[in-house]
Amino acid sequence: MSLKALAVAALMLLASVIGAQALEPREGWLITKTGHDYETLVNRVNAAVKTAPIAIITQASASSGAKNQGVTIPGNRVFGLYRNDYARRMLSTSIAAGIEAPIRLYVTENPDGSATLSYKTPTAVFSPYFDEGGTDLQELATELDGIFATIVARAAAAE
Repeated sequence: MSLKALAVAALMLLASVIGAQALEPREGWLITKTGHDYETLVNRVNAAVKTAPIAIITQASASSGAKNQGVTIPGNRVFGLYRNDYARRMLSTSIAAGIEAPIRLYVTENPDGSATLSYKTPTAVFSPYFDEGGTDLQELATELDGIFATIVARAAAAE
């Protein structure tokens, strides 16, 4: 078997494994299954963020990358959200917490054609740094919890 054929076979196996897995509850995660399909939910996340006091600063999609290689896997997209003034506030309390920015939202396609929107709450993301960052970092995390909850509620809402 050629190296290329082996790589394609490995990607197909990975796609079948990925397709068989569902997101399970995890500590610090909020998982919202929606009635929207994957593309619709991705568009709704973009629209919801535009109305929020935060911005999409990064995006990554393994399904888009796989598609460019001729392989189909269930849709997934990671959005990194943040804003420079949040970064400055965070860094003024804990330089180490900077590794956690941007905070991510995760859109995944479900086997039934619907899509799920998941994220680690900002409080969960920043909690390892609370001893160092004190109440200022805790207040920022709580503020961001509200922003993320609003974005998810808007994006996941029925049309």
